Amino acid sequence: MDRVVDTDNVASFLIFSNSKEGKSTLASTAPLPLLVLDAEGSWKFIDEVGYKSGVPLRKKAWNPMLEPIPRYDGTWDVVRVHVDSWQTMQQVYRHLTQVEHDFVTIVLDSVTELQRRCKANIRTTSPQMDQQRWGQLLDEMDGVIRGFRDLTLLSNTIRCVVFVSEMAMKDGQFRPYMQGQIRDTMPYWVDACGCLFTELRPSGDQQVKVKRLLIGAGVSAAHVVGERFQGRLPDIVDNPNITEMMNAIYPGTNGSKESK
Repeated sequence: MDRVVDTDNVASFLIFSNSKEGKSTLASTAPLPLLVLDAEGSWKFIDEVGYKSGVPLRKKAWNPMLEPIPRYDGTWDVVRVHVDSWQTMQQVYRHLTQVEHDFVTIVLDSVTELQRRCKANIRTTSPQMDQQRWGQLLDEMDGVIRGFRDLTLLSNTIRCVVFVSEMAMKDGQFRPYMQGQIRDTMPYWVDACGCLFTELRPSGDQQVKVKRLLIGAGVSAAHVVGERFQGRLPDIVDNPNITEMMNAIYPGTNGSKESK
């Protein structure tokens, strides 16, 4: 398996949608090997790449509080961390920044649930979320999202970071669901913020479901989306696949300028 050593070919994605729309399934199409911080338990059902592709996705469990970071040995594709506490998430970040590893993609699924873990951790010192603690929550989540995004600049392997989020309506627009001011700023911290949805299309006497990822700003006034890829991807990506999107963003490189 190729390992990227040129960090110019990197991208960060924020994917949001209604519940059970397929966000985690879409994240499973990102370049391998992949590390997923699974805060919702959805990855226990993902055993293949994407939706009904028939391509198996071999998973390995990792407890970062007790075990060293797994090195890629050809027996797994995805390392899954069950994030049941804020301390677990922090320990993963320490591993990624202090120890050599082989991950090409990092998935945080979901940042909405991770924020709830962070809030619960803050409330262990005080049950009341006063202004000071709301500020602490904003600062810690700001640090987490920017920190994981910037791993593409700090690691010689990581080239893709995917944030998964629930969806909410605010000020007449659908957007990633987070508590506090971060819900308004987070979409601008990544290279692409997209809304995943399902469209029914006629096929003979039946209708088929087509997954679509809206990333083009201005296409829908009701959605907070956008991208920085200068037209390398369409405004709406049909049947999205993150690896294919990365290859389209960096054409002629198979997603990598240099590999070893």
